[in-house]
Amino acid sequence: MFNEKRITFVQIIMCKMRKAIPLNVTSRIVLIWIILIISAFNKANAQEYAIGADLSFLKSAEDRGFSFRENDSTKAGLHIFKDHGYNWIRLRLFHTPTQLPNNLEYTIATAKKAREMGYKFLLDFHYSDTWADPGKQYIPKAWEKYSHKELVNAVYEYTKATMKSLWDAHVLPDMVQIGNEVINGMLWPDGKLPENWDNFADLINAGINGVFEGCNPLYTPDIMIHIDQGGSIVNTKYFFDKLLSYGIKFDYIGQSYYPWWHGTLLNLRDNMIFMAKTYKKPIILVEVAYCSSPTEYRKKPAPFPETPEGQREFLDAVNDVVMNTPDNLGAGIFWWEPATMGGRSTRDFFDEKGNVLPVITVFDKWTRK
Repeated sequence: MFNEKRITFVQIIMCKMRKAIPLNVTSRIVLIWIILIISAFNKANAQEYAIGADLSFLKSAEDRGFSFRENDSTKAGLHIFKDHGYNWIRLRLFHTPTQLPNNLEYTIATAKKAREMGYKFLLDFHYSDTWADPGKQYIPKAWEKYSHKELVNAVYEYTKATMKSLWDAHVLPDMVQIGNEVINGMLWPDGKLPENWDNFADLINAGINGVFEGCNPLYTPDIMIHIDQGGSIVNTKYFFDKLLSYGIKFDYIGQSYYPWWHGTLLNLRDNMIFMAKTYKKPIILVEVAYCSSPTEYRKKPAPFPETPEGQREFLDAVNDVVMNTPDNLGAGIFWWEPATMGGRSTRDFFDEKGNVLPVITVFDKWTRK
C-alpha cells in the first residue's frame, strides 16, 4: 500500500518526463512500475523489526570524555550496540534547548555517525525547548505569544525547515514522531487534552504536513504517533479512537512501557493484541526500560530483580511479548536511554565505569549467524 505522497511523486515524474522525453505508453508503464517498486522496497525496508535504542545522550557523554567499554576494551558506543544487533537509533529534538544538547546541529552530527554504520533513524520531535511528556508540554519560548493559527503555522514551518535541513545533510529520518508521549496533548495550553482536541488535531496535522513538505518527494518518512499507555487498553482506545475520528493519517503506533507506571506484562500483552486487532497498524514500544539496581521497587515486590541479570530478563520478556503480537504487527522495541554518562541512571546499559551490562546480549540470539 503506497501513501499519497509516493503516488503524487509518480505523477510529477511522469509529467516532467513527458515534457523532456517523448515516451510511448509502454515506456510510461515501465517507468511507473520502476518507481513503485523502489517505493515498495523502501517501505518494506522500513518495516523490518526494529531493535532500537534512544541514544540522544551518547554523543554528549563521549564528547565529555566518557568511555564505553566491553570486554575490558574501550569502544565507540554506537559500535557496541551495532555489534549486538541494534539496527535503529532514536534521537529527540528540542526547539531551542538552553541546558540540554539536543538541538538540530547535535542531532545531525549523531545521525551522521549512525547512518555511516547502517543504522536506521527515528526522529522524535518534542516541540519544546525541554522535556515534553504526559506531565508537561511546554511551548517553545519563541512561540509563547502565538495565537492558535500562528502556532499551527509555526509547527508546520519549523517541521518543514527541520526536514529540509536533515535532507540536505543526507540524514533524512526513516520515521518521525509528531510529539512525544502526547496522551495529554502537546504545546500546552493550546493543544492540551482533553479540552482542546480540535486544536491538538490541527497541530498534529501541521507536523505531519511539515514532514512531507520538507522532504524530497522520492521518499518520505513513516509517521509515528506516540503515547505512554503500553499497559492500558482503556486509555489507548480513548486516544486513538478520538485521533482517528479527525481523519489523521499515520503509519505507526508508538507506546511507552515502564512496568512501574504502565502495568504488568499481561497488561502489555493484552494491549498489544487489542491494538493489532483494532487499528491494524504496526506497533513499536518506543520507550522501554528497567533498572539494574534497586530503584523503582524498593518498597514493593518487583516483576524481575532490579539487578543486571534481572534487567536482561525483563528486556527478553518484553521482546517476547512484542514478537508474539498478532499479524506480525509488533514491529520493534527501543530502550530508553541506555547510554547517558555511564551508570548515572540505573536504567543504563553501562555501569559507573562504562562497562557494558548483560542486557546488551538480549538480541544476540536473534541477529548473530
